[in-house]
Amino acid sequence: MLRKQVLRPVTTGLALALAATVGLPWTAAAHDASSPRTSRAECPQLSKDLPWYGGNRAKLQRMIDERGSCSAKSRSGAGKPVAAFDWDNTIVKNDISDATLAWMLKHDKILQPTSWRATNKWMTAAAHRALTRACGTSVPVGRPLPTSTDTGCTDEILDIYEGAKTSAGDTAFSGVWNHRRTVPEYVWITQLFAGHSPARLTEFARKARAENLAAPVGSVQKVGTHDWAGYVRYYEQQLDLIRTLRKAGFDVWVVSASAEPIVRAWAPGAGFTKNRVIGIRNVVRDGRLTTGVQGCGDVKDDTRGEALTYMDGKRCWINKGIYGIKGAEAWRQQDPAHRIAFGAGDAETDVTFVDDATAGHLVINRNKTELMCRAYDNADRRWIVNPMFIEPKKRQSAPYRCATEGYMNTDGVEGPVRRPDGSVVPDQKDRVFPKGTARS
Repeated sequence: MLRKQVLRPVTTGLALALAATVGLPWTAAAHDASSPRTSRAECPQLSKDLPWYGGNRAKLQRMIDERGSCSAKSRSGAGKPVAAFDWDNTIVKNDISDATLAWMLKHDKILQPTSWRATNKWMTAAAHRALTRACGTSVPVGRPLPTSTDTGCTDEILDIYEGAKTSAGDTAFSGVWNHRRTVPEYVWITQLFAGHSPARLTEFARKARAENLAAPVGSVQKVGTHDWAGYVRYYEQQLDLIRTLRKAGFDVWVVSASAEPIVRAWAPGAGFTKNRVIGIRNVVRDGRLTTGVQGCGDVKDDTRGEALTYMDGKRCWINKGIYGIKGAEAWRQQDPAHRIAFGAGDAETDVTFVDDATAGHLVINRNKTELMCRAYDNADRRWIVNPMFIEPKKRQSAPYRCATEGYMNTDGVEGPVRRPDGSVVPDQKDRVFPKGTARS
């Protein structure tokens, strides 16, 4: 999603300093007797032509050797290890839901709802009035809104989606929800797609994909009066990692907080088949998407989005979709045999499932507090932090406030990040960032 910047490997001295501060997992001394002694030529190898930060490639390779097809555990007949990746800003740069919504707004593909208030259970009266005023009532229900030319309607939709406030600054969503399972505006973007078939939404996403891949890195597009990211790029390093994991016998999945029909338009570019993609699944009725959302665990379908693939919801959907765990048990962390071996993500929405991984946790640093607190605390010495491969974030100047407000509780009140034993994670300095960048 911008002019591609190649990050050069850090010097040996900096790599050693990083190992001392972040914790270098899987050192030779840490290998047990069942671990392979060397990375043999016949074992799948990550490309040495694609730069990773510091010693990250070596750490990932050791994890692959330890848990993949060359490991003693694999030869013992144990089941395939599972790897799970977030999609937006983890496998690709930028957000495919944003890209698809922008394309649909620019091509008049959002359909007039029966009532804006009816699209989302948490929408406020103020947001309903603002959307009704901006988008009008002259277009019949179920027909396309003229958002390509109606700037006011487009801006109102984007303001509510992007900031959970109307263009006038009024709160757009209110009420009670579990803040570790859902976000009203995340639900709402999928509810804007109601009335289209899943295949039609995938078709829109493919057209958005073609435009965003063709646009130069760094492009910005105008949607309404908003400046919106105008390009998307697959991260070459992540594509190589995914290929290598598959060759090494891992069962590799995507678990995304984007609508599943949108992810399906992009997933083949990273080698994923549709049965290895989990995204937000709207209820389909008479062949068309509705504003209802499939539930997980003990949350029933058509509850309007109370259990998204978001934070703890990603764990639930992994337990349900990959391991077949049903009911309330799907919300709980499972024993190591029923947890993913490797997880990769970039934001709070990924923190629970990435933390659940037993062999390795890859974090793309976007300065997201709870995820970075866990990554830098590095409790099991298996966390790997890498700057964004394209347009990496600058170093965050202030420490992450892990000890006081890094964790989002279910009621939306922030509190301390805690380890499994209940101890508090201390505040953490940002330590992995491109050499030479200024603080933000």
